[in-house]
Amino acid sequence: MPLVLTPRERARLKARAHALESVVHAGQAGLTAALVAEVDRALTAHELIKVKIGGEDRKARAALADALCVRTDAARVQQVGKVFVLWRPTPEDGPAQS
Repeated sequence: MPLVLTPRERARLKARAHALESVVHAGQAGLTAALVAEVDRALTAHELIKVKIGGEDRKARAALADALCVRTDAARVQQVGKVFVLWRPTPEDGPAQS
């Protein structure tokens, strides 16, 4: 299930993402296992990433971004043209100590 962000969290993440470059580029093949794996790897390493999705159809790009969010348990922070910002918090290190 994709994450839901509050407006304050979204604004904070948008500010952090401003200086980032796209780390994943989705081509014409669409949603493939390799694309999902690469986005998952990038989210694990960086937590906040930009994904550039090619193609001319806006609805298809939005659907692909939504599908990536569902498959990687990420939140879509922002979209500017063909670039989407995705965020997934890094998992905590080990079980919580009481």
